[in-house]
Amino acid sequence: MNIEVKPSDTAHKLKIERDVDVPMRDGARLKADVFRPDDGGKFPALLNLGPYQKDKLWVPPAQLAEKATPNMNWETVTPEWWVPRGYAAVRVDGRGSGKSPGQCEPWSLAEAIDFYDAIEWAAAQPWCNGKVGLSGISYFAINQWFVANLQPPSLKAIIPWEGFADIYRDALFHGGILSVFMTNWITAHTMHHVMGRAAQLNPDGWQVNTMWHWMHHNLDSGVLRGSQAQWDRITVPMLSVGNWTGFALHLRGNTEAYMRAASKHKKLRIHNGSHVHPFYTDEGKRDQLRFFDHWLKGIDNGVMDEPPVKLAIRKGRDEIEWRDEHEWPLARTQWTKFYFDISAAASGKEPRVGGLAKEKPAKASACTYPAFNLGTMGSTSAASSQVMGGGIKPGMGIALSTPPLADDVEVTGPLAATFYVSSDSEDMDLFLTLRNFDAEGNEILETGQQGSPVPVAKGWLRASHRELDEQLSLPYRPYHKHTRRLFLKPGEIVKVDVEIWPTSMTFRKGHRIQLDVQPRDGVGSQSYLHYHADYNTGSNTIYAGGEYESYLLLPVIPKTGG
Repeated sequence: MNIEVKPSDTAHKLKIERDVDVPMRDGARLKADVFRPDDGGKFPALLNLGPYQKDKLWVPPAQLAEKATPNMNWETVTPEWWVPRGYAAVRVDGRGSGKSPGQCEPWSLAEAIDFYDAIEWAAAQPWCNGKVGLSGISYFAINQWFVANLQPPSLKAIIPWEGFADIYRDALFHGGILSVFMTNWITAHTMHHVMGRAAQLNPDGWQVNTMWHWMHHNLDSGVLRGSQAQWDRITVPMLSVGNWTGFALHLRGNTEAYMRAASKHKKLRIHNGSHVHPFYTDEGKRDQLRFFDHWLKGIDNGVMDEPPVKLAIRKGRDEIEWRDEHEWPLARTQWTKFYFDISAAASGKEPRVGGLAKEKPAKASACTYPAFNLGTMGSTSAASSQVMGGGIKPGMGIALSTPPLADDVEVTGPLAATFYVSSDSEDMDLFLTLRNFDAEGNEILETGQQGSPVPVAKGWLRASHRELDEQLSLPYRPYHKHTRRLFLKPGEIVKVDVEIWPTSMTFRKGHRIQLDVQPRDGVGSQSYLHYHADYNTGSNTIYAGGEYESYLLLPVIPKTGG
């Protein structure tokens, strides 16, 4: 929907107050910049708090829809656009970062408490109407969930734009397997704040051993609870915004929020493409502005009367079609099982190619493949070896594909795979990649959140983490406890349920849907590799057909319907 901006909507001049003290309950004072209308009125405040330094100018890429301004800051709202429309933008350097003293503990309960205090401080300022909203990408989306757990009374609306909500499941340990994106992130920012320009103002920050904290708590023991959304406590109105290509970081949290948050007023939007660009489009800003105008200014603009779900339905090669829906997952979904047919790969000879069939094979088959022990390679090499030489080593695992499709097939929603495995080691890593191949055998890739080409969807599971939470699991979204390890015994056959992150793709007539099941990161994992522990050795086996109910569950959307 295109909303016209009237001249009266952009009548406010910009006033800037820098390095404002924001008092915390323990006596600390964080530093903030305040961008607000300069006309003596009272306006809602849009807050960001984080470690990316409020003073650091972001020079946007040339293709960004919003043009560069003197006050742009990475992943935050642009004051030159929002202030004329009657909002104050407040950027707070999180404790221990930028100009704020103390020790930085990213995405922690301590940071959430600071955020609570900053929200209540802003609401009490003479220029504020007492209502605070949160908007921002990634870091500035993630900690919205954690402060919302605490229910600050002046927080009236949030727009978490591409932000994980459960640091364990969404970011650190995908299916129990460590994501080295997170260890790289904490290392890079520690270096930046200890040795970079930020150290000139705050030389003693970042001493808290966050790396050890994350890696040591590699089961969901409750220690990370302050870094996990408590959905029963999140009651604030929300516009939850995800990205189809955000698998491995920013997607699952946004869909979980819409399904599980206690808020009575929530909307879901999922777009496509790179990480920052959609936030700054005219269309993206309109969605944000209308939501905030309703909840922070009391404007009856009808935004909450419209369908609550807005999805970019993907057609392939970054082509999309926006579509409004009334629920998530879609009520008209035809949950369709595509059974593993591995009979052709039972010999174990490379390449191991099988099928995805509408009917379960009557006879059981087994396919064995090497787990590819990395031997004496160091951990850095082990983590990076998956993409050297142009991608995963050919022949790893097994590829399962449909015959050429007789018609277009739209797949939109959450998906999962259930199958049977064994190993001659005590554990087994499973990396699932959903792929789209055209009639000529060329893979159709999308522009990923980091700008590199990515496939349709991914899922992961370490077999020892296979125990399900029966109360939270759904047929299309298994939910794993991650509270203990059920190690394998050599040759023991076990059932695994693998969560594959939600997706949307229209597979065209003549195309093939392919599922790779591999022991290492597959195609399109460049920015989100995983660490493989040294017990992943020997050979792994997959079983399907006969007594083994092994299948991929896809959310197929029929052509007819709303």
